[in-house]
Amino acid sequence: MELLYASCVGLLVSCGVFLILRSRTFPIVLGLTMFSYAVNLFLFSSGRLSINNAAVLGTSSEYTDPLPQALVLTAIVIGFAMTAFVVILAIRGRADLGSDHVDGQPEKDKKVNV
Repeated sequence: MELLYASCVGLLVSCGVFLILRSRTFPIVLGLTMFSYAVNLFLFSSGRLSINNAAVLGTSSEYTDPLPQALVLTAIVIGFAMTAFVVILAIRGRADLGSDHVDGQPEKDKKVNV
């Protein structure tokens, strides 16, 4: 189970970093979202990964730590709000500037100095 979570975190981080390095705003927003999903999955997996165990109740010898679950739920809500805000900023920047490139120049207008 831990190997599956670790490989999912690694895949999300690598896809997120790849998208963050793009020159347009929408892939950057998607990359940041994937990166935040990877962090959420990492925090969730830092709690004891177990099946059919209760949270800290009673005298059970094995329990599931509820703190990472609460942190992930809070991070999901905050991440959703921040993603909506950044998407609105990207739309406004596209409307004001006429381009959604991060550096302000489309690829075809860039000149290479030799």
